[in-house]
Amino acid sequence: MAHIERITDVPSSEVDEIRSSFEQRGATVQVIAQGNDLFTLEATYPGSAKGIAGLGTMGVLSAGLAAKAIAATEAGAGTGAGARAGADPAAAGSPVLTATQSQTAKAIVNIFETSAVLGRYDQVTLIPGDSGHLTYGRSQTTLGSGLLHDLLALYATNPGARFAKRLAPYLPRTAALDLSLDTDATFANVLRACGDDLVMRETQDVFFDTRFWTPAVDAARRLGLTLPLSVAVVYDSRVHGSWDRLRDETTEKDGSLQKLGERGWIQAYVKRRLNWLATSTRDDLRATVYRMDAFQRLIDQDRWGLALPLVVRGLEISTATLSEPPPGCYAGPTPGTRPVAVTSPLTRGLDVRLLQLALSDAGEPVKADGVFGDQSSKSLARVQSARGMPASGVADPAQVVALVQPVFG
Repeated sequence: MAHIERITDVPSSEVDEIRSSFEQRGATVQVIAQGNDLFTLEATYPGSAKGIAGLGTMGVLSAGLAAKAIAATEAGAGTGAGARAGADPAAAGSPVLTATQSQTAKAIVNIFETSAVLGRYDQVTLIPGDSGHLTYGRSQTTLGSGLLHDLLALYATNPGARFAKRLAPYLPRTAALDLSLDTDATFANVLRACGDDLVMRETQDVFFDTRFWTPAVDAARRLGLTLPLSVAVVYDSRVHGSWDRLRDETTEKDGSLQKLGERGWIQAYVKRRLNWLATSTRDDLRATVYRMDAFQRLIDQDRWGLALPLVVRGLEISTATLSEPPPGCYAGPTPGTRPVAVTSPLTRGLDVRLLQLALSDAGEPVKADGVFGDQSSKSLARVQSARGMPASGVADPAQVVALVQPVFG
């Protein structure tokens, strides 16, 4: 059974943004002209999958449009653009990627999203003008799309989730797409601290694979794309948005996959997507042309098989870098096993992150990045002074424990 969500009477100025929101939830989108510059968007989710938060996100994109959503369940595969644009799924070749090739494709997009081969599980970003608003995690899931709520809710239901209680008060706000969370410093610090929890990192891996990677592989299969680099291009577009639209434009204006061949079609797609990004009216999209520049370099180097090592945006993807611990995540030391002070090199670790979170809870303007520098020391000194302690900016092991204990409620 395929789940279909429709939204009608969409003005042309809203089509791209709403299409992107549907695609980020794993849907194939068909745009149907109604006349008078209005369109219907029909999103088909594979199998029994549904948009977890429904069309509630549309209220952010265009006031009143969410009220026009119609959900229906229909038998069989969707008849939208994804179904008609490519080859017959039964006849098309299926991409068969090795585990390393899959890791490499994901690493390329990780670099685009968080400038790290394995991705930054703890990264919180707010880009001016980004319709997604606050973004978080390895593949930067967004508050504005509703996907951040879906990720956090999935994590919080795990009995091993270390920060479930800390996140609980925020879940109604993420579900309501409360955009004031963009500037909630304590919320951002809780999210950063969650990145140290293995349960959160594994939840992110499952979530992003389910929402983006698996649909990308399926989209490549439906179209008849089999090369690892081709799948990486599709995956990037599923994460970044507007895959369906630009796929259809490439086929209609440059030629079909059967006419151009796989490599020729992907080159045409990358060129067309580069132009779309470069000419966007949105500053945040224009700033991401580097994604297509990077793919073009891999095409020019004939790296269709994604053989390692690769260099993408100055970062090495190799068996060694794919096996390293994720950056910015701390497994220790346990709070109370050492004093915390400004040192050279700077003190880093789990105890620092949790101490910073405690300082943030106390209203201090500190970023919980796990690195104890001058700002953290000054914040600590102010909290010490407020509690009648010597304002040294240094915490001995017992003081670290006393400050950190309330962090988990």
